[in-house]
Order: sequence, then C-alpha cells, then structure tokens
Amino acid sequence: MSAIIHELPRAAINAKLIGLISTGAIALGVLLSGFVIREPAPYELYMAGLIAVWSLFGLRISRTITPLVVLIVTFNIGGMIAMTQMANLMNTPLYLAVSLFLGFTAIFFAAVTEADPRLFRIIFLSWVTSAVVTSVLGIVGYFGAVPGAEMFTKFGRAAGAFQDPNVFGPYLTLPGIYLLYRVLTGNPARMAIYAVPLLIVTGGIFLSFSRGAWGLFGASAILLTGFLFLQSDSGKFRLRIVMMSIAAVTLLTVALLIVLQIPSIAELFTTRAQLVQDYDGARLGRFARYAIGFLLATEKPFGIGPLVFGQIYGEDTHNIWLKTLMDYGWLGFASYLTLIVWTVAAGFRILLRNRPWQPYLLSAYVVFLGHIALGTVIDTDHWRHFYLLLGLIWGSIALEARHQRALAFHPG
Repeated sequence: MSAIIHELPRAAINAKLIGLISTGAIALGVLLSGFVIREPAPYELYMAGLIAVWSLFGLRISRTITPLVVLIVTFNIGGMIAMTQMANLMNTPLYLAVSLFLGFTAIFFAAVTEADPRLFRIIFLSWVTSAVVTSVLGIVGYFGAVPGAEMFTKFGRAAGAFQDPNVFGPYLTLPGIYLLYRVLTGNPARMAIYAVPLLIVTGGIFLSFSRGAWGLFGASAILLTGFLFLQSDSGKFRLRIVMMSIAAVTLLTVALLIVLQIPSIAELFTTRAQLVQDYDGARLGRFARYAIGFLLATEKPFGIGPLVFGQIYGEDTHNIWLKTLMDYGWLGFASYLTLIVWTVAAGFRILLRNRPWQPYLLSAYVVFLGHIALGTVIDTDHWRHFYLLLGLIWGSIALEARHQRALAFHPG
C-alpha cells in the first residue's frame, strides 16, 4: 500500500515534467520561426528533429486531419511528377523536400493542438514574442540606431531577422491581429499590455514597405472587426467595437502622419504606395507573365518543374496559383485548390462558435484569408508561417469534430 502511495506522486511529477518539456519544445519551435537570416534556418533543423521525436512518442493523426495529410502529400507528388519534365534537376529535389517538410509542419501543429488545445495559447504567445523581437530588430536596423543593425534591413526596408521584407511583413500579421483582438475584447485596464507590442509590430509592418503586408494587415483587421461585430448580440459590446475601431484608426492615422514627416520615409512610402509598380506593368512584367504562364499551363499538364519558370522569363511566377500549375502540374494545382477551399469552408462553418479556442481560430482564419488573396501577387508555397496558420485552423476543425462526437455520445 505504501509503495502505491509513493508511486503515484512520482508518476504525476513525471507526467507534469513531460508536459512542461513538450510545451517548451513547441514554444521554442514557434519562436525560431521569426529568425530566417540564413537557410536552412534554425527553424527547419529544429522542427525536423521535433517532428521526428514526437512521431516516435505518440504523434496521433486523427481521421479529421487525414484530408490535410492526403492533400499535402498529393500536392508534393505533383511536384515530383513535374520534376520529370526537367532536363537539369539542379536543386529541385531539395526544393521539393522543403515543400514536403513544410507541409508536415502544418500536419504537426494540427495534430498537437487537437491533442491539447491549451497549446494554442503557448503558440500564439511565442509567435507574438518572436514578432516583437524581430520587429524591434527591423525598426532599429531601419533607423540605424545601433552599429551593425543594417543587417536587419534589405533594399532600404526593414526586414528584421528575415531575408526578405515581403515575408517579414506578412509574418507579423497574425501576432498583430491577435494583439488587436485582445485590445478590442480585453479588459480596458490591461489594454496597455497588448497596445504596446501591437504598436511595435505595426511599426515593423509599416517599415517593411511591403504593399502586400500593408494590405494583408488592413484586410485582416477589417475582417476581424466585422466577425466580432456579427458574433456578439450585445449592443454594448458592439458599440465598444465601433468606438475602439475608430480610436485605433485615428491613432494609426496620427502615427502615420508623424512618421511621414521624416523625408526618407515619406519618399519610400510614396513610391511603395503606388498600386502598380514598373515591374508589374512592363512589357514582360508581372502581369504579362501571368498571361503567358496560364496559357503555357494549358499545354503542360505535368508542369515544367519547380523554379523553371523564373529561369525562362527572368522572374518567378509571383502568383501561387500559377506557381502550382508550373511547379506542381495539374495534380498539384487541383490538390492545392481543394486544400484551400476545404480549409476556408470548414473553418468558416465553425468560426463563430463559442469555444475556448475560438479567439485563436478567428485570428488565424482572417489572416489565412488574407494570405489567399496575397497569393495572387506572390509565391507563398515556402512561407513557414503560412503552414503554421494552416495547421492552427485544421487543429481547430479537428477539435470541433471531437467536440461534436462527444456531444453525440453524451447528449444533454
């Protein structure tokens, strides 16, 4: 009897320790996603090891997540078939290996959040922390506040710990939207806790001078506000949403007017704010390449191979739909389109249900919708945070399916 008494606390302690280690491991992985100065980045190396270890010790893929697995694998099979059309493989096997790995990260995050919904909070806090740190690096680098900080800028734009400002800006959007959610819905007494990091993150987005990131954050913020307004039946809460939105827009406008007094910022802002740049509308610019590429896709059902389009026309596709056709063939395009439509439809169906994970789903969903739109002008198939968004939404879908099964098994 005494042996049992002594054994139970030890087992409980071990379980608690394992829980802390696993939670910390996921938090570290998300933190590393914001630091991609060199490739392969620490994120890839770390997540590859984490997924391998987790798979050995009980990573469970539920029936609800199975479509995600099938569509990601089929998408990459399309890329492998497209590779057979290439005379020179170059670095294509590595490129497709990265594509498949990133798909596995989406599956991993879906599986672990379904298994333990408390991980949503850890993932979001880690992402916010990473975003604040990399935003500070980008802001410091842009203003040259510290010797050597120029390494955190690219092309005269803030890039933080990223290789490209056009990825840095979109990466910050989910943390920014989540912080905005907390400002709009949280306790007014604690507003500063979220408002200060929100200001830092939006500063990073602005100084990235990425038109896509600006539009992504703006559209996601509008969608978030709209869904919050529709979700609530309280007139008082709706009034608060309206008043807070007006205050946020006013604050951002004043901040914008202040920073535009700096000549270098005003000049670059004027240039970047133009809807169509020279490289968009030129004779063989972005838009012309779209027409050429989609016509070529009708003649090449197996695609032409990853990254071949850029070698032929001097620039990559800069359109995720065209890229899937060129790099992954018709099979890859069909798989990707099905995955996006399925994710949007299944996520929307459960979006406004009152669940503990609903704030995280709502934030991820509106940003995911923005990324779909952004994909029409840029390639997103190797964006690490895109697959993290995908995994978070599918984790929520799986949780809701499990919740409904529990209700059916225990009605009332």
